[in-house]
Amino acid sequence: MARSIQASSLLLLNKLGWFIGTGFGSGLSPVAPGTAGSLVALVIYCFLPLPGDSIEFYSMIVVGSLLGVWATGTLASEADEDPSKAVWDEFVGLWVTCLLIPKELGWLTAAFVCFRTLDVLKPWPARRLESLQGGLGIMADDLMVGIYGAILLNAARLIFFL
Repeated sequence: MARSIQASSLLLLNKLGWFIGTGFGSGLSPVAPGTAGSLVALVIYCFLPLPGDSIEFYSMIVVGSLLGVWATGTLASEADEDPSKAVWDEFVGLWVTCLLIPKELGWLTAAFVCFRTLDVLKPWPARRLESLQGGLGIMADDLMVGIYGAILLNAARLIFFL
């Protein structure tokens, strides 16, 4: 009986990890799953009643990062250490890119383009962070790219718009 409950709990946790790790299924997109995941993350952020400078948004990023290490790690295997269906890293990385920018269509579009471009280019040390094991490696490069994006967009905003 206890073994059955334990097996059921493990199965439920694996399904939860899959659901979160795949960005609520957006990572199953047959074309550009990372872009699909980033787009879903942007839509979620647009509809959340949280400004990009709120403690709740910062908390969402921290919790999302920690949860992402576990969830994307459930999708990784020795054969595929960073599966394309693991897109929760894109969610959190995009949200980091949105830190402190106005929650307006132009800025959110710029955040999306900036994040996706940097995620493809992976400037140093982001590419190097991919070599970390499991979910940490999956998450770390996108967090770094998100930080780069936030710095670039906020610098542009301060230089050109304030």
